[in-house]
Amino acid sequence: MSPPRNGVLRWTGEGLTFSGQVGSGPIVTIDSDAKAGPSSTDSLLLGLMGCMSIDVLMILQKGRVTVNSLETRVEAERAPEAPKYFTRVRLTFSLDGPLPEERSKVGRAIELSRDKYCSVFHSLRPDLEFETVVEGM
Repeated sequence: MSPPRNGVLRWTGEGLTFSGQVGSGPIVTIDSDAKAGPSSTDSLLLGLMGCMSIDVLMILQKGRVTVNSLETRVEAERAPEAPKYFTRVRLTFSLDGPLPEERSKVGRAIELSRDKYCSVFHSLRPDLEFETVVEGM
């Protein structure tokens, strides 16, 4: 088991804006209005995109697949009533570098991230409708 993570989040005194950090990481701002920083739900989506993008890139690099660029986009829908959890998420991975015959390796990297490695994905509701798309190959 990995050691527990510790962090702190403090209200800035303005609106619904908070500032905090986990461990000795960078200080981040969370803003309900998404002006001074991303909202908490936007932060969750960024975390999901980051987690899966890092996994996919690492897996492809280990497999000696050339990646010149990787962009991940998200489309998400939330439940209409509180707690307004995410009901559907679609991630689109746009890659430059992999050859057309390496498309199956890209698909496998996304599958491994989703099914095994991405802790952010595995922290979401099990009834989330989740889809991935690959572009640029």
